[in-house]
Amino acid sequence: MARLLNRLSPRGVAAEKRTGRHADGGGLYLSISGNGGKRWVFLFRRNGRSREMGLGSFSSVPLARAREFASDARQMVARGIDPIEGRPKADAGLIFSECAVRYIEANKPGWKNVKHAQQWKNTLETYANLTIGKLPAAEVTTDHIIKILNPIWSTKSETASRVRSRIELVLDWAKVHGHRTGENPARWRGHLDQILPKRSKVRRVEHHPALPFAEVPAFVAALQSRRAMAARALEFTILTAARTNEIMGGTWAEVNAGAAIWTVPPIRMKADREHRVPLAPRALEILTDLSRQVVAQPSDWIFPGESEDGSLSNNAMLSLLDRMDMGHITVHGFRSSFRDWASETTPFPHEVVEMALAHTIENKAEAAYRRGDLFEKRRQLMLAWSDFCLGGSGNAQG
Repeated sequence: MARLLNRLSPRGVAAEKRTGRHADGGGLYLSISGNGGKRWVFLFRRNGRSREMGLGSFSSVPLARAREFASDARQMVARGIDPIEGRPKADAGLIFSECAVRYIEANKPGWKNVKHAQQWKNTLETYANLTIGKLPAAEVTTDHIIKILNPIWSTKSETASRVRSRIELVLDWAKVHGHRTGENPARWRGHLDQILPKRSKVRRVEHHPALPFAEVPAFVAALQSRRAMAARALEFTILTAARTNEIMGGTWAEVNAGAAIWTVPPIRMKADREHRVPLAPRALEILTDLSRQVVAQPSDWIFPGESEDGSLSNNAMLSLLDRMDMGHITVHGFRSSFRDWASETTPFPHEVVEMALAHTIENKAEAAYRRGDLFEKRRQLMLAWSDFCLGGSGNAQG
């Protein structure tokens, strides 16, 4: 029997278009209707009669799960139980996060970008699951959706729109599969559009496309597997939350390795003021490794370019992102990733985060009062950020 099972392949069933039943073995078939609709069926005999049991549509049930369903059904038949009448109803109270997992698994084969599934997962984990992740899909209400969207609707309108759309699709999936009934509380037209302002009405702020902070550790790990100078420059940029021009113009004279400080002169700072950057151990490790290269190939630049007297090109890190299939984000966007991480997951005060980003204090009275640069508090912040980027918890006291 084993050799008669698992005849189909995920790629094959996705491409199959011929009308009729296509056997996987053991009673499991992919059934394709005349209009192209695909569904899984399990065929068995009961009391001398042939019976057909539906196992779900191809769009919602991947091949591996269909095989699990068929295996369960075969075992029931072997015990003399009609699998249709004895179908378990344990999924009636499926929670939202599990519905999301199943939706992603069902649709992943049809997504052209392999990273799309991870982006879906990260978006829902970051913004939705804290509020509704453990809640049965049947109990998600409009109030829950508003609680999720309100904090980001005006400040991160593109992200908020994406979150709303993905919640809506997951809840639609849950309804089709019997895990909830009634209207979709995440629906925009005729529902949320009567509660939230249209995106076109929200004050537009220029944002640099950024990687969600939850995805930064995996990205940094991928960077560390690359040997290019641009990879070291980008990792250093992320760990210091610095701007591109601050990095590209960096010289060894600005680094005090003993004190773990990198001092950027006013000429390269947007605010025309010297900016001291506390260096976490990994940032120092990068500089140490690069300093060994300087001995072999002397250069004043921290990140030298291919020419003997020039620094790395401003486009080097963007080109690296393209090579990593991450061209949809920008280098500057990692500053937004850092800011979101700090504000959403740490207790560090707003002013400490703003000073770490070398932002100008808009309030002139406050700027005049605060003459220091909160350096020691910023050091703790950057240590926590580095720990997070390297796969740790990033926990620290603000």
